[in-house]
Amino acid sequence: MRALSKKELSDDLRRLGLEKGDVVMVHTSLKKIGYVCGGAQTVIEALIEVVGPEGTIMMPTQSWKNLDPETGVHWDADESEWNKIRENWPAYDRNLTPTNTMGAVAEMFRKWPGSIRTNHPARSVCAWGKHAEYLTEEHTLSNIFGEGSPIAKLYELDAKVLLLGVGYDKNTSIHLADVRANYPGKHECIEHSAILENGVRVWKEYSTLFVDGEDFEKIGEAFEKAYKPAIGKIGEADARLMKQKDIVDFSVLWIEKNRR
Repeated sequence: MRALSKKELSDDLRRLGLEKGDVVMVHTSLKKIGYVCGGAQTVIEALIEVVGPEGTIMMPTQSWKNLDPETGVHWDADESEWNKIRENWPAYDRNLTPTNTMGAVAEMFRKWPGSIRTNHPARSVCAWGKHAEYLTEEHTLSNIFGEGSPIAKLYELDAKVLLLGVGYDKNTSIHLADVRANYPGKHECIEHSAILENGVRVWKEYSTLFVDGEDFEKIGEAFEKAYKPAIGKIGEADARLMKQKDIVDFSVLWIEKNRR
């Protein structure tokens, strides 16, 4: 297996179409990229080198285990233990709480110097660069992916989305289309997360739009026939780079046509 340097990754990113000053939402699988000299650190450094200080990088840093066991996220615990989880799960701390299955790059990115993480206890994102403060300054419990959320602010900034070794099922931006589309099955759900209120840990109830992403791969397949995003290799990984507005606008139409 060949070893990949930061220069090789940077060159690959530029060939794909990532540019200085870009605002980009990044979803990564370090394993798919291959043997990177320096691992996650080098991937982040390559991204920063390409977009530069005038650019902005955002990644999902979700801690979705901080949800009620009834949602299925604690499948490895017996139902008899659910109340114990509700009573004892640690309150979200954006500086401390680790990510869940977001990958090694996102886990390192949340601690990267200058990066800012949002306050959502289960669906946080983290941003670095020129627009990081703007993107992360408001992420309320109920407004996870809607207007005014970090994902919607990316749309305002004409951002790009980079899928680096992952598929459309990881493309968080499609959740903005969930919010904007009208379809028969659209509905709210009740979530619970452990948070701090006035310094006290509480198990907080909140209402939000129900989303699951089961059809995101189908959306991605149809999108690529209509829009032809940039497709190439970053190291050994298959990568796709697209305008966020394109995937969101297309997804709204697809959802309204196909979802029940």
